[in-house]
Amino acid sequence: MKAWLLLFVSLASIAADYPAPQEGSWTVRDFRFHNGETLPELKLHYRTLGAKGGEPVVVMHGTTGSGASMLTPAFAGELFGEGQPLDAKRYFIILPDAVGHGKSSKPSDGLRAKFPRYNYDDMVVAAQRLMTEHLGVRHARLVMGNSMGGMETWIWAQKYPGFMDVAVPMASLPTEMASRNWILRRLITDSIRNDPEWNNGNYTKQPRSAQFASVFFSFATSGGNQALYKAAPTRDKADQLLDARMKAPYTNDANDALYQWDSSRDYNPSAGLERITATLLAINSADDERNPPETGVLDREIKRVRNGRVFVIPGSPDTAGHGTTGSAKWYRNELAELLQTAPRLTAGAAAGATKPPAENKGLGAEALRALDLTEEIDSVKGRPLRMRKITLAPGGVIGLHTHNDRPAVSYFLQGEVTYHQEGKADVVVRAGEGFAEGKATTHWAENRGSVQAVWIAVDIPKE
Repeated sequence: MKAWLLLFVSLASIAADYPAPQEGSWTVRDFRFHNGETLPELKLHYRTLGAKGGEPVVVMHGTTGSGASMLTPAFAGELFGEGQPLDAKRYFIILPDAVGHGKSSKPSDGLRAKFPRYNYDDMVVAAQRLMTEHLGVRHARLVMGNSMGGMETWIWAQKYPGFMDVAVPMASLPTEMASRNWILRRLITDSIRNDPEWNNGNYTKQPRSAQFASVFFSFATSGGNQALYKAAPTRDKADQLLDARMKAPYTNDANDALYQWDSSRDYNPSAGLERITATLLAINSADDERNPPETGVLDREIKRVRNGRVFVIPGSPDTAGHGTTGSAKWYRNELAELLQTAPRLTAGAAAGATKPPAENKGLGAEALRALDLTEEIDSVKGRPLRMRKITLAPGGVIGLHTHNDRPAVSYFLQGEVTYHQEGKADVVVRAGEGFAEGKATTHWAENRGSVQAVWIAVDIPKE
């Protein structure tokens, strides 16, 4: 199977006249997930096309896929070749395998159901670190993704708004995982968990429920009504199509599949849409079963993105519902025009043109201990050494403030906080990391994550 996949990718590269992909892996030590779980070693696999000196482009795959799944004639063959919108001779194209997918760390590597319960925020944090800490990419011309990759793009564009000029989320919505999309995902995960063959993840052969539920999900949420009727206009044709899908090899691991579908459980980027500074083009299809345009959700939410617009591919017997955006022929011209016209963000614009907030929002502080330093150190008489537990809700803000004459050190227990200081790069502090604030520090902070940030802060305030 792997040999055939390599041959397929190689032939696709030749046919499209783009360079063969180069593969690599990077290991993050002691990676801390959003829920506090950690892995001593998190392997992140990736593929690249083109010279590293080209403008960086990040392309993210869908659920159960990998970077290799984007190297198809229908996608890469329409975009990466000479003279095409993402010509690999001009761009440095990076295709990461998301956490839990492809050759990146995942449950089937050995931990099985003891693998950390990751989510989409973890995927984006890991990918951002891969770009900046390993590949040396501080800024990308474009971040785009399909399906799950589209949802990651919505998160990335607001979590790290200075990282990209252009964001193209496809086959996705910038709102809470809900409705048919979540209901059908639950049916996959519950089918696996309730299967006695799963045995709490400790099976000796693959549970049959994983393939059955996956095929059910695929027919229910992808393919397109017109295209499916075209392929199966009679009961006999429908039976043949279903039988072929059920008899096809199922290569995914049940634990991997369970984690992959479950990782969308708390996806909800809606709160941070105003933080997006990139030029954003949301591409969906009119016949997308998971993200139906008739709900009006995308039209409503895109108004909150200052440089955002929507392109909807009309449905037809030749489109494939949720799978339509896997074929770049439907939007390659729009993508080419976008890259030609979208501005390159300056450092100030990338950081956001809004005035630093003066007021706090979603901030909590609990006094833990204090020591009057009057009898301890002559130079700080009348001042306490104070320890507090600080919390910042998702979307919360700590207004602009200075630490002049109030030094502080902190240790983060949960979540992450992004600090902004004029003239300096943003600093993201995550669980398991420390942070110091001295007299030269005047900044503001925000929680761009999906979980409450919690840290212990020790300072010497003026009373």
